[in-house]
Amino acid sequence: MNFLAHLFLSNNSEKIAIGNFIADFVKGAQIESYEKDVVKGILIHREIDRFTDAHATVKQSKNRLWNRYRHYSSVIVDMYYDHFLAKNWEMYSDEPLKNFTTRHYSLLSRHSYSFPARASLTLKYMKQSDWLYNYQFLEGIDMALKGMSRRANFNSKMEYAIQELHRHYEQFNEEFSLFFPKLKRHTEEFSREI
Repeated sequence: MNFLAHLFLSNNSEKIAIGNFIADFVKGAQIESYEKDVVKGILIHREIDRFTDAHATVKQSKNRLWNRYRHYSSVIVDMYYDHFLAKNWEMYSDEPLKNFTTRHYSLLSRHSYSFPARASLTLKYMKQSDWLYNYQFLEGIDMALKGMSRRANFNSKMEYAIQELHRHYEQFNEEFSLFFPKLKRHTEEFSREI
């Protein structure tokens, strides 16, 4: 899952949302420098990723992209799934998407002084282009995929990935709709256990 889903699955806990946002940028022993609930958010993020990568429905989505995008298929599916979460937001949350995204930009900005440098830079770009809100639009996902392609170390071809989303839109939407409630339940259970 991508940024929007990770923040949503933080269950309205500010510290967990912070950990969930910075998790990919925290390496090794760096985790020890964060307070308990931020660490919990980092662990939740990692469990979300583990559960997502192992799930049969997600593998079905990734397999549709594998021949063209290889290991970037996972990243692309994460983006597609954030699109479907944003597009169908009212099915999952009573809070309007704009309120949710504005509230989280504000939260993350207030704490960005403690973030790893790359997380702060990502937040800066995210706010400038309002990624979280714009994920609901195909143009927003296209812009995000092109940006990721420019930053990739290898020829990812992600700049073309909007084509597959158009071509297989209903299949990806259906797979997301099947998968996301399971991920939400799993995340809630995992959060109670740790």
